[in-house]
Amino acid sequence: MSERVITIDIHGQRYSFKSDLDPQYVSELAVIVDEKMRAVALELTSADPLRVAVVAAINIADDLARLREHGAGIEGQLIARTAEIERIVDAVLDEAQVRVVNE
Repeated sequence: MSERVITIDIHGQRYSFKSDLDPQYVSELAVIVDEKMRAVALELTSADPLRVAVVAAINIADDLARLREHGAGIEGQLIARTAEIERIVDAVLDEAQVRVVNE
């Protein structure tokens, strides 16, 4: 995909930048950032845009870290379950082979 200029609005500010990402995807990301910034702005007594942006970034990073942690837990469960299924299949195949040999 070729690089193009994408324009988004976040927290009342318009930003234009070059990207090779899908413009629709970037717009969806911008909505997430905008929602986080608006939520933070409601909570902070200071309306300083930089402070709002930093706190929103920390919140987004926290969301990402929690999702990664959760994903790692699921990945571990899948690996354990796969190993358990492999052991069961191996046992069934070993038993079937013993029957064939003994017949």
